[in-house]
Amino acid sequence: MRHSTKPIDDATPIDDISGLKLPGGRVYTLKEIYEAEAKNIALATLKYLSAPPSKKIAPFTYGWLQELHQEMFGEVWEWAGKFRSVELSIGIKAYLVPVALKELANDIAYWDTHETFDIYETAARLHHRAVQIHPFQNGNGRWSRMLANIYLRQHGSMPVKWQEDLLAKENPKRDSYIQSLKEADNGRYEKLIEMHQHTY
Repeated sequence: MRHSTKPIDDATPIDDISGLKLPGGRVYTLKEIYEAEAKNIALATLKYLSAPPSKKIAPFTYGWLQELHQEMFGEVWEWAGKFRSVELSIGIKAYLVPVALKELANDIAYWDTHETFDIYETAARLHHRAVQIHPFQNGNGRWSRMLANIYLRQHGSMPVKWQEDLLAKENPKRDSYIQSLKEADNGRYEKLIEMHQHTY
């Protein structure tokens, strides 16, 4: 089943700070929010990437896909792990998110059972689909890259060393990353697969 999607072009900007869980009483800069997110994500990184995670720890089920986002952002945002109800400049229509994420979980299980693709192509495809769905209000890119890395780690490869500022305008790898996602939109996964082969 194909879902209508808006083109992948850039990161979703943090222009709405409602739901911020950081201690009140002052205004936080975007840099401070990003640093708080990075600390939260570091805990998930330790849990899932320090050693190959078992299927019990990372089952790639529908519920776990949501749970991972909560683990990555739950210390910072109230809406972590909750599906968005608003339309973004990227991603499918909000009302389609639950069905699309269930389909992704089912596809991952099928790809694994039938060894449809090698681990790098599977990681690239699940990464791309996760970005394309864009289930959450924010943090979708980092969540998608974490998903791909957990999959790689679980299947005997090391994770990709994605740069924290991957989508910053000044990052020289930004354009090639966005271009690889756009090509995957049209069924050409070669560049994205190659990125997943460049692990630690």
